[in-house]
Amino acid sequence: MNGISDAELEIMRVIWSEGGRIFLAPLMEKLDGMGKSWKANTVLTFLARLVEKGILEVEKSGRLNQYVAVCTEASYTESLTQSFLGKVFGGDAKSLVSTLIRQDCLSADDIIELQEFWAREGTQNE
Repeated sequence: MNGISDAELEIMRVIWSEGGRIFLAPLMEKLDGMGKSWKANTVLTFLARLVEKGILEVEKSGRLNQYVAVCTEASYTESLTQSFLGKVFGGDAKSLVSTLIRQDCLSADDIIELQEFWAREGTQNE
């Protein structure tokens, strides 16, 4: 999956929060409620880019376009994480985790939670 801009990601988060489908008018209302004062043409440009990138599809409903997410937020996040891990850390997850720890991005509670997660996952994969 191609990466998307911060603005496109904000739009996708709204679409994902609506079950992966939305028409323009409700999308504009949600964005306005988030403090985004984007004009409809701006949002339509973002939507067209998301369609070009294969993140969205357009379904006709009468004269209206419904924008439909091609992937879930989780699958997009997983794809982006794999790409980041490969590009930045050469696929070495230990380097990523050690960097997070060295940079104080993980609290002691986070580390304990991760250890518990790994312990659970390890027993499930046996």
